Parts: sequence; C-alpha cells; structure tokens
Amino acid sequence: MEESKTGGQYTCNEYREEMILLGLQRQLAATDLSPERKEGLLKEIARIETLMGLD
Repeated sequence: MEESKTGGQYTCNEYREEMILLGLQRQLAATDLSPERKEGLLKEIARIETLMGLD
C-alpha cells in the first residue's frame, strides 16, 4: 500500500484529487481554449494544488 503525503495510507480521496488535477491539466493543454476558460482552469488547478498541499 502506498503512503500519503501525511505519512498514513494513500486514500481514495487523495487519488481522486490527483485524477481531478490531471484532468484539469489535460484540459488546459487544449489549443482552442477561450481566455475565460483558461483562467477558470488555472484557478481551479491552484485551488486543488492548495488543497493537496502542493503549493
């Protein structure tokens, strides 16, 4: 079993957060994003990274 950033077991919620973050980063890589959508994605990525303790 994997260890989480807190030293305990790697939880389903941590996995879910990682998958959400990866999905948002993939959306951000799209070439046809409007400036508003790009800004929204960046804000959501920053929020999740803060939640995960990555900032």
